[in-house]
Amino acid sequence: MEMIESTQNKQVKEWKKLLTRKGRKRQRKYLIEGLHLVEEALRAKAEIEVILIREDKLEDYSDLLDIREVSVVLVTEEISDLLSDAVTEQGITAVIKSEESADKIVGDKPVLMLDQVQDPGNLGTLIRTADAAGFEGVIIGTGSVDLYNPKALRSAQGSQFHLAIIHDDIEKWMATFREKGIPVYGTALNGTAASYRSIEPQNRFGLIVGNEGNGVDPYILEQTTKNLYIPIKGQAESLNVAIAASILMFSLYE
Repeated sequence: MEMIESTQNKQVKEWKKLLTRKGRKRQRKYLIEGLHLVEEALRAKAEIEVILIREDKLEDYSDLLDIREVSVVLVTEEISDLLSDAVTEQGITAVIKSEESADKIVGDKPVLMLDQVQDPGNLGTLIRTADAAGFEGVIIGTGSVDLYNPKALRSAQGSQFHLAIIHDDIEKWMATFREKGIPVYGTALNGTAASYRSIEPQNRFGLIVGNEGNGVDPYILEQTTKNLYIPIKGQAESLNVAIAASILMFSLYE
């Protein structure tokens, strides 16, 4: 089994770049960290380039050595720390190929669209909830945080392996859905929005949620089938975007 001991190793330097959006985009790869995410990737048959195990954790993760189709490399604690974004790293990381397929989103089931969602924790939670709600996919619009941001991946808890997720232009997909006769609902707090309770649960629709501070872009809201709001009975001004989207996803999907 290969063992890498130097942080100056050329491959280690390339892996380190995967902690940046620029590096991930250039290499079309990303890092996942921790046993749970690595196991989820294996179960989903994701394209794993290599699994990196900290040398002192070899016994803990010995079962992974039996997976013949996946390359496993041992690394030092220093290298493991270098590639970790977690507060407490578990000594296991994997390099995954980040191929996206727009063909997997056809609108047969609901699709979540994200307009300039910038908090990685919110992004991961939105993806995890869309997975739990049975959605077909998630479209991450321009101006949103990268799916492969380490914090977003931790929040998603492996749900990115369970449904189609792409980074793409929301307006283009809205036009595609209109051509197919699929309604697209925006979320807004203005006077033209309707209570989500006025919409009957259905099997096919697009749902757009927006930026944590500014909501969905007004220009996008002008192009939706209808814009919805969640009635607030207490004194809170608004709901966190992930919480609001969760309510809508489970309520609107039949």
